[in-house]
Amino acid sequence: MYKITLTLFLLILTGGWLKAQELNANVVVNYQNVQTTETRVFEDMQKSFSQFLNNRKWTDDVFATEERINCNFIINIERMPSIGNFEATVQIQSSRPVYNSNYESIIFNFADRDWHFQYVESQPLEFNPNSFINNLTSILAFYANILIGLDYDTFSELGGTEYYEKARQIVNNAQQQGPGWDQFGSNGRRNRYWLVENLLNQQMAPIRQGLYTYHRKGLDTFSSSEEDSRKNILSALNEMQKISKLFPQNILLVTFFDAKNDELINIFSKGEGQVRKNAYNALVEINPTQTDEYGVILEENR
Repeated sequence: MYKITLTLFLLILTGGWLKAQELNANVVVNYQNVQTTETRVFEDMQKSFSQFLNNRKWTDDVFATEERINCNFIINIERMPSIGNFEATVQIQSSRPVYNSNYESIIFNFADRDWHFQYVESQPLEFNPNSFINNLTSILAFYANILIGLDYDTFSELGGTEYYEKARQIVNNAQQQGPGWDQFGSNGRRNRYWLVENLLNQQMAPIRQGLYTYHRKGLDTFSSSEEDSRKNILSALNEMQKISKLFPQNILLVTFFDAKNDELINIFSKGEGQVRKNAYNALVEINPTQTDEYGVILEENR
C-alpha cells in the first residue's frame, strides 16, 4: 500500500498524469507569402498554437504518453491584411498506430481554406466551449475535438460522438463569425460546418461504422490474418458504397479517400483475385477520379 501511495504521489508531483494529454500535435507555420521583416510573431504563433493543442485536457479519459494522437497542423499564412490579422490555409492530418506493427495509418487529411483570425504576440489563447471568444481558439478547439472523435471512432463503433457534439457546439457558437462556419461558404461543402454535420448525420453513420471495421477488424488484425482483414476492409467499403449513391462526393468520403487512397491500393494489390476485383469495383464507383490509379489492383503477380 505504501508503494502504491508513493507512486501516485510521485506521478502527481512530477505531472506524470498531467503531461499525458490527448494530442501530440506538430504545428508548422509557413509565412513566406507575407511581405514582412517582423517574423518573430510567426515563431511565437507556432509555439502558442502547439501549446494550446497539446497542453489542454480535451477529454476526461487518461492517456498514456504513447497513446496520444499524432497530428499535424501545417498552417500557410496567405495574407496579413493588417497588423494582427491573418488569412491562412491549413492542412490538418492525424494518424493512429496499427496493432502489432510499426505502421501508422492516416485517419484524417483535410485542407481548410478559411482560417481568418487575429493574433497578437504573447497573447494568451482563451477558449470557452459554451461561448464564442475568438475565431482562432474556436478553430483550434474544433479540430482538436474532430481529431479525438475520429480516433475514438476507429477503436469503438461510433465512439467519437461526444466529441463531434462538442465540435458542433463550437460551430453553433461561431455561426456569425464568417468563412468556414456556415453552410453557404465560398468553398461549398468543404468546410467546418459540413464536416461536423456529416459526422453527426444518422444517414451517414455507416461511414463512421466503416472506420471502426476498417481499423479494428481490418488493419489491426492484418498481421495475423491478411485475407480475413482484406475481406473486412472490403465490407467497410461496401457500406460506404451505399452511402456514396445517396450522397455522392459528401465531405466524409472525400476526406476518407484523401487519407486512405494509397493505403487501399497497397492493401488490395495483393490477395485473393475475387476480393481484389470486388475492391476495385467498389473503389471505382465511390471515387471514380482515381480509376487509373486503382488499375494496379487488378494486375497479376504483384
